[in-house]
Amino acid sequence: MSPYILAIFLMSLGLGTTITFASSHWLLAWMGLEINTLAIIPLMARHHHPRATEAATKYFLTQATAAATLLFATISNAWLTGQWEIQQLNHNISITMFTIAMALKIGLAPVHSWLPEVLQGLDLNTGLILSTWQKLAPLALLYQVDMTNSKILTLFAITSALVGGWGGLNQTQLRKILAYSSISHLGWMILILQFYPSLTMMTLWIYIAMTSSTFLIFKLSKATNINSLAMSWAKSPILAAITPLVLLSLGGLPPLTGFLPKWFILHELTKQNLLLLALLMAFTALLSLFFYVRLAYAMTLTSFPNTTTGVTPWRFPSNQHSLPIAMLIMVSISLLPIAPTLMTLFHS
Repeated sequence: MSPYILAIFLMSLGLGTTITFASSHWLLAWMGLEINTLAIIPLMARHHHPRATEAATKYFLTQATAAATLLFATISNAWLTGQWEIQQLNHNISITMFTIAMALKIGLAPVHSWLPEVLQGLDLNTGLILSTWQKLAPLALLYQVDMTNSKILTLFAITSALVGGWGGLNQTQLRKILAYSSISHLGWMILILQFYPSLTMMTLWIYIAMTSSTFLIFKLSKATNINSLAMSWAKSPILAAITPLVLLSLGGLPPLTGFLPKWFILHELTKQNLLLLALLMAFTALLSLFFYVRLAYAMTLTSFPNTTTGVTPWRFPSNQHSLPIAMLIMVSISLLPIAPTLMTLFHS
């Protein structure tokens, strides 16, 4: 793809998200989501491969369904209440349809089945955009709508945390594992949204930092499945030694950064007297932790069988810049000591 065409599509991605962020009218927000969707589809299909075409087709059909549901929800709200503003979504039927549309947009369970299949058909760069940037606009709409005491949102969140944990247990493809990781983390974000929206935003930004570092590490290692992770030690020993910390941070182990949002979310749930829900979410974190430990074991404690002549091609220099990876890794593993500062920042 021409660099100019690529720049146009990337700028369109940014434009669509910015329009949704800045809009107060439902039609303008819907238009931003549509620009966002139409801009990423050529990026998905730019590699002329049947899997990439299949992923782009599945993504288009899913997002078109979600956009139609969102448009129907907003028109129904305008018909019943006479309001087109985003913060005036008040009718129960409209709120329910809006929640289902946003769940389909970002891949919440039980309407999640498209996400692992689509992510598996993409390259790691486009998969990173799908797992991070494409979540921003729908979550911004969920943030603006009053979702207090939304039982369907709580149901989506619990189901996502469970499915994200169970679904990744027996996967061998790294992109599918990261897809189920995304589903699990989204469950945590959505669960706390109705009680503490600022905590949802902090969890989102920490998730983006950890997921970005993981995608970039796998891209640098040219790894697409668990077996290929065993070659990481021959390629970059230092990176292979640090990567398990990033993976365990995704799993939420202290004293790493990923422990911070889970800790605050469980604390907030106990403050709301939802002790059983907090216990259930803690158990789902153990499910996710299993496949993160599995990846860490494969990358650090496993050596791929090789000969001297087989090692040589792995040592070709990489054109990927290491500074973004280094910065993201530092953010992913070392922010826990400044937890009070982060909470003050997002609360204000």
